[in-house]
Formats: sequence, C-alpha cells, structure tokens
Amino acid sequence: MRLGWSDEGNLPANTTTRQAYDLLAEGFGPGFNGPLVVTAVPGPGDTGVAVQALQRTLARTRGVAAVTPPFPDDAAGPEAYVMNLIPTTAPQDEATTDLVTALRDDVIPAAVAGTGLDVDVTGSAAANIDVTHYLVGRMLFLFGAVLAVAFVLLMIVFRSLLVPIKAVVMNVASSAAAYGIVVAVFQWGWGGRLLGIEGGPINPYVPLMLFAIVFGLSMDYEVFMLSRIREEYSRTGDAASAVADGLASTARVITAAAAIMVVVFASFMFEELRELKLFGIGLAVAVLLDATLVRMVVVPATMELLGDRNWWIPGWLDRLLPRLDVERHTASRPRPAIDQPEPSHEPVPS
Repeated sequence: MRLGWSDEGNLPANTTTRQAYDLLAEGFGPGFNGPLVVTAVPGPGDTGVAVQALQRTLARTRGVAAVTPPFPDDAAGPEAYVMNLIPTTAPQDEATTDLVTALRDDVIPAAVAGTGLDVDVTGSAAANIDVTHYLVGRMLFLFGAVLAVAFVLLMIVFRSLLVPIKAVVMNVASSAAAYGIVVAVFQWGWGGRLLGIEGGPINPYVPLMLFAIVFGLSMDYEVFMLSRIREEYSRTGDAASAVADGLASTARVITAAAAIMVVVFASFMFEELRELKLFGIGLAVAVLLDATLVRMVVVPATMELLGDRNWWIPGWLDRLLPRLDVERHTASRPRPAIDQPEPSHEPVPS
C-alpha cells in the first residue's frame, strides 16, 4: 500500500477544481500545483551572498523546475528570506517525496555548510509528506495496542486462550481483505472508470480509520456469536452441538445487521469525493467478507475442529485473571407460592 496525500488531480473531471488543476499543470508544469517553500535565516554578518548561492544550487538540483529569487522580510536589514521552489512532478508523485527528502538530507546541508544559514523546507506538499511519515511510523503501534487489549479482554471474558487468538487473527484477516480491495481500486486503478476515479496514493489516515471501524464491527459480531456458543457449551458440555446451536441462533441477526451496514457504506460510492468512495468500498467489502465468509464459515469451522480445546486455559492463568461476568448471570430465585385461602370451619349445611 502506497500511503500519501492524493492531490486535486484525482477529483472528478467535471469539477472546477480539477479543471483548474489541469490548466495549471498544462501551462506551468505539474509541480506548480504543489510548490515548496524554502525559508532561510542568515547568520550574523551575512550579507545575503550565501542565500544567493543556495538559490543557484537549488535551481540546478535534479527534479527542480524553477526557484524564485530570495525575498527578504526587510530590504534594509533582512533577517529572513523565502523562496518558492517548483518541482517537476505533481504533489502526489513519489518523485516529489524523493525530492523533499533529498533537499533536506543532502542538497541543502551541503550547500549551507560553513555559512551559518538555517534553512527549512515547507509548503503544503512537504507538510503532507511529514504527516504521512508521522502516521506511518505510529501505525503498527496503534494496531498492536488495539489487538493486545482485545486479546486480553476476550481472554478474561471467555476464560480461553485459543478463542481470543482466533478472534484477533480473523479480525486482522477482515481488515487485510479490505486493504487489498482498496489498493486494487484506488491505487492500481482497477475499475476506476466505473467509479469515476484514477489511481493514486492512499491518504495515510484511511488505514487507521478503516481498521478502527472494521475491527469494532467484526469484534461485535464475534462476541455476540461466542457468547451464545459459550452459553450452550456451559449448559451441555458438547462442543460440536454448542457451535451448531450458537451459529443457528445468531446467524440471522448477524447477517441482518451486516446487510444494513453494507448498504449504508456502499451508498458512499455515489458521492463525488474520492475519500468518501474509498471509505465506502473499504468498509462495505470488509463487513461483507467478515459477516459471510469469516463469521459464518471460518470461525464455526475452526471451533468445530478444535472442540473442547476452544475453552482451555492454564490453571495458573485462570487464577491470575480477574472474574468478569459481562452478562451478569444471577442465580434463579424460587418462584413464590400462590396464597391459598384458609379452610373454613363453619358447618356445612345439610
């Protein structure tokens, strides 16, 4: 999955924003839609020679179409300069990301060595690149934290090791399937003409939001089914019949709830914004696969094969974990007896 911020070139062709984007790209080059801003703060006693040398170095850099002359904040006593740098590639292209990285890590440090200049590269394209790197660097931590908390809670509720492991694996599989569909359609462009979109990068917040929503919905279906199966197993002690009875009693409810969510999410595809279509397709496919293939086939099949091992947990771990009864089972109380009328002692008439 290529993460990045898609630009206005992915908007529908009939929108004025897309038309303006295309006109600017045709007249001034694709990089004109996402210029970089280079700021330079000179050191003490600098007369501006170093800034002029920096501007010439930037203009000769590969991937740079043009660099404006340094503009001072005060012509009489400048304390800062700003330059606009136009890349040769569009804001969403990987080459633009490579250019920003090269400017920050190689070109600018070599150009200002020994001059005392303090130079930074910013602008909307550079800011989007920074946000992408920030979110990507923390994505695995978010996924790991959510999965770990879900595993511990399921282990406490169902007093099992295999059940929470299976639930976490199945939920990850549902999210991975949704990511695959999203990449095929919105990054590779499969079926893009039918949806009115073009292939491009996936905005970095999309995997996070998809994972959070899909994980919540799939875990809801998982807990609903497992609670019923666990209840039947506690009552009968037969693992096979518990899976069959639990699936039979929850399948219709899960299918109906999932069908509603699929219709709601699929309706997003009728919107013009690329991000809404992306969310709609990703969520609809994830819920559909989770409620049909994963929840109705894979989960019951694995539990049927595992049998009584589904509910095994080491004794030391069982004693260590707190007791949590989410359904608040209470002991049944005896039904009160109906008051009987007292016998009459009056003589019965003959």
